[in-house]
Amino acid sequence: MREFFTTAAQFPAVVFTLPLAVVLLYWIFSILFGVGASVADTAEPGEPGGVAGALALAGLGGVPAAIPVSLVIAVGWFVAMTGTELLDAGWQRAAALPAALLGGWCGARLVVLPLRRAFPAEQGVYHQDFVGRVCVIRTGRVAHDFGQAEITADDGGTSIIQVRAEGPEAAELTAGRRALIFGYESDGAYFWVAPYDSGDLGPGENRALT
Repeated sequence: MREFFTTAAQFPAVVFTLPLAVVLLYWIFSILFGVGASVADTAEPGEPGGVAGALALAGLGGVPAAIPVSLVIAVGWFVAMTGTELLDAGWQRAAALPAALLGGWCGARLVVLPLRRAFPAEQGVYHQDFVGRVCVIRTGRVAHDFGQAEITADDGGTSIIQVRAEGPEAAELTAGRRALIFGYESDGAYFWVAPYDSGDLGPGENRALT
């Protein structure tokens, strides 16, 4: 076991060891507490901005961004660990770093291609089409740089979206409160929301308001 940790702490494996630990913690929190990315973070080809846009350009779009990022890191770490163990220190290990990145991309690509069928693209359903709908805040607070909410799509599925709010109204947006989505920020991939208390909308609560 000591040799395992020693290898993980050496170059080039160490480059992937910390990100891998972050990825593992992310998925643990996502499974236990429902905190993390959702289908709303799916990267589609031609969609600019952020990690999702970069993944789409790299051919890893069409699925939630957390999936290919996790796969690149996990496979890259395995390749880097192998290189660290088998290669001598120096230029050989340095060359193992780009090989690990390439291996991570190839592994993620192989998994993403069949997974895309499980995340069919729906034009605009997670962007401008959500503007005017009501969501439910799922974080303890919402601010100009933090916040998540749950919204129901037309097909009945639910997604966790990133939301933001500013001014005095932001203090009213706590967990369980309903909020009206009134704008979408493409650069940051989040929605602007405001408190909403206009009675009970019933089963169709998340439909667009007219």
